[in-house]
Amino acid sequence: MVTKKVTVVNEQGVHMRPAGIIAKVVKEHPECEVTLIANGKEAKAKAPMQIMAACMKQGCEVEIVCNGADEQAVVDEIAALFESGFDE
Repeated sequence: MVTKKVTVVNEQGVHMRPAGIIAKVVKEHPECEVTLIANGKEAKAKAPMQIMAACMKQGCEVEIVCNGADEQAVVDEIAALFESGFDE
């Protein structure tokens, strides 16, 4: 299991578009289970609606938890999305 904490930097937080991007990346790695923890809520990263329900706004700290094959690569890829502000 690998974890990494990131901060939401994009102004609008994690809305439908970023949530969809995260879910798409995670679905490309079916052998790795990914959970996002924010605001005391856990969200399966394959489910955009669960991601949005965690209410990740700008400045929110998010813990990415990956367990499975290529877990370090997956956590790094998702962390890079958060750090780039999802190119918004």
